[in-house]
Amino acid sequence: MRIWRICREPYAAFSGEGARRFGGRWNSRGVPMVYASTSLALAAIELFVHLEPGQAPGDLVYISAVLPEREPARTLQPAELPPAWWTDAAAATTRDLGDAWIRTQPAAHSSLALLVPSVPIRAEWNILLNPLHPRISELLIDPPQPFVFDKRMFQQAQP
Repeated sequence: MRIWRICREPYAAFSGEGARRFGGRWNSRGVPMVYASTSLALAAIELFVHLEPGQAPGDLVYISAVLPEREPARTLQPAELPPAWWTDAAAATTRDLGDAWIRTQPAAHSSLALLVPSVPIRAEWNILLNPLHPRISELLIDPPQPFVFDKRMFQQAQP
């Protein structure tokens, strides 16, 4: 399975360091995790919803990688999630689920990747990676490529 990430060029890696430092929907601060998507378009939407209006970053790159065979081994189905899991009110629960998955010991008994539903497009899927998993070195990572959003996405609506 091919996966996609979009990030600022200095952070073009699969280390999980950014998520470890700041936390996210699926991990608490201090827990390393790599966020990726099943398509480049979904990766763009996932990033776009976090940008400030009018802020068109100029140093973005996309990175694609191929997961090793039999990954992702697990899918977190919407039925396994709390009601309204996509809201900020449920974020503590989704973080607990992601933290528990990362902390499965020994790591070899867990999966390298976990499919989770996307918040902005709930019919689509994101991929979480455990950067501490023994199979992380099996990722086949392509070189980063420049990524630019269409300027129309940052135009202010006229009244």
